[in-house]
Amino acid sequence: MGQRKGNGPAVRQAVEYDLVELVRLRALLFENLGGHFFSPASADDDWLDALAVVLKEQLTADAVRILVVDGDGDSDGDSDRGLAACGIATIEQRLPGPHLRNGRIGHVIGVVTDPSYRRRGHSRSIMRSLLDWFEEREVARVDLYASAEGEPLYRELGFTDHPDPALYWRP
Repeated sequence: MGQRKGNGPAVRQAVEYDLVELVRLRALLFENLGGHFFSPASADDDWLDALAVVLKEQLTADAVRILVVDGDGDSDGDSDRGLAACGIATIEQRLPGPHLRNGRIGHVIGVVTDPSYRRRGHSRSIMRSLLDWFEEREVARVDLYASAEGEPLYRELGFTDHPDPALYWRP
C-alpha cells in the first residue's frame, strides 16, 4: 500500500527510520490514557526498549500494519519533521464459528496523534486505511479499545458496543 491521498492527510506504511517516533507516540498514548492500569506507579521506561525491538520486528510482518502520517516540520524549515500520527493493527487467526466465519479477527492496538497535530483528520485517515487493509484480508471482525476522545470517531466509522464481556488476567 502506498500513500493514501485525496480526502485527508497522506498515510504511509511505517519504515525502520520511523522507529524512534513510533516509540514516542506509543508512549504518548499511554500517558494520555491515565489510570493505574495504563500508567502504574511502579512503571519505569524499560518497556520502551522492548517496544522498539518488537516494532522493528513487526514492521514487515504480514499480520501487522503500522501506518503513519508525517509531520509538517517546524517554522525554521527543519527537514526532521517527525510523525504527526500513527496507527497499529494486527490480524489474529482464531477458530471459525457461527459469528466468525473465517476466524480472522483484526485488532486496532493504538491510534495516536501528537497534540500539536490533533483535529486535522490524521486519525480518521489512518483508520480508513486500516479498515481497507482489514477488508482486503477478509477479516470477519475488528476489535479496538477506544479512549473517550476517540470513541466518537470509531462509532462514526461503524464500530459498536461488543456483545461479549471483556475480562483479563495477569499472572
